[in-house]
Amino acid sequence: MVKKTKDKGAEGRILAAARKVFTTKGMAGARMQDIADEAGINKALLHYYFRDKDKLFETIFMGEAQKFFPKINAIFQSDDPLFEKMEKFVSEYIEEMQENPYLPWFVINEVNRDPERFMQSVLGNDNRPKPAKFLEQIEKEIKKGTIKRISPVHLLMNLISMTIFPFVARPMITRNLRMSDLQFKQAMEQRKKEIPKFIIDAIKK
Repeated sequence: MVKKTKDKGAEGRILAAARKVFTTKGMAGARMQDIADEAGINKALLHYYFRDKDKLFETIFMGEAQKFFPKINAIFQSDDPLFEKMEKFVSEYIEEMQENPYLPWFVINEVNRDPERFMQSVLGNDNRPKPAKFLEQIEKEIKKGTIKRISPVHLLMNLISMTIFPFVARPMITRNLRMSDLQFKQAMEQRKKEIPKFIIDAIKK
């Protein structure tokens, strides 16, 4: 019996279709039939490539996480001035969350389930977050007198939480504030400037 070989082109079409369906319908609302229809294949062929929806979701967002986190690490490691670094950090995060709105949920779930496995499979040893230079840079600015005394760790957590929370809480925010998808997107674009400005205004002397 001849063993089937998987067609990389077909696999790519499936992943593109799945990304579109997940983004528009969410993990819970997406069906394998929806993905098969979007990819222009039958459901049996879809299951040949990916046995279930969870595996498809993991494949897509694991790949996105592997591309995204090294970008953040590069910002941490750069020689940019502190305020400029903060602006780039927020902008990069929001860009990624806009493009992959379910990435935060995927990361949170995977980290809670098995943090060591996630860190190793996504980042390996070379691309793990290395915020030490960023934290040291904050301490240097404090000593120079350019910013107020603040815990570097808390400053980093403020940056992360203020950036990610709207995406994690998107259903609650859009419902309670009666925001359309377009309005939410526009608000997130504004936050690229609002978040660093708010924090910088709060800490600079």
